[in-house]
Amino acid sequence: MPTTTFDAPAGPLPAHLAVPAGEGPWPGVVVVHDAFGFTDDLKRITDRFAASGYLALAPALFRRGNRLRCVVSTLKSLQDGRGPAVDDVLAAAAHLRADDRCTGRVGSVGFCMGGGFALLTAPSGSFDAAAPNYGIWPGNREELSRACPTVASYGARDRMLPGAAAELEERLTAGGVAHDVHEYPGVGHSFMNEWGTPAPLRFVERIAGLAYSRPEAEDAWRRILAFFGEHLR
Repeated sequence: MPTTTFDAPAGPLPAHLAVPAGEGPWPGVVVVHDAFGFTDDLKRITDRFAASGYLALAPALFRRGNRLRCVVSTLKSLQDGRGPAVDDVLAAAAHLRADDRCTGRVGSVGFCMGGGFALLTAPSGSFDAAAPNYGIWPGNREELSRACPTVASYGARDRMLPGAAAELEERLTAGGVAHDVHEYPGVGHSFMNEWGTPAPLRFVERIAGLAYSRPEAEDAWRRILAFFGEHLR
């Protein structure tokens, strides 16, 4: 499924690059996947950003050897704030900025684990805006008062992240960071991810609080695109 590669400190990494129609240049967006890895859902999300006028790049973070080891290493990088996965995300931003089709302004968007990377790198200076969606807390949450402009979405029924929206709101407000943080009351974790789960297994998603919900997902998309339009264009 990856359509390109880009250079990173640990070596080239596969990625899906989605290019808008027409003539650029366009702002860039790095799309960071969740713990399920490089899925059709990720490709759809990346393509949707391109259809909205963003040069979008989704790195395949689990492609550096054994998958299980990659997952463990990636989650460790998220908590440590350093490591190959962090380097890969930052290298993806640098790759977009170096592309003549990019305006030089780059945002990040992520889901669950990927949302954690969007939070982790928001204070790094590498991104002009960030969109963490139910992002798990990175190891540097105390630095979020220095984040780039941030639009974040959470579900009030998310058992993994109770109180996360309120805490992020507080940290961003304390630092005077431009932000839009919203908690949707009727949904849980992963409400924006449409994995195409077979019908017999969808009740498992609902019980686990991981079910896709179109109304809330579309409203979150509306907010993200409006926020990115303000801060990346």
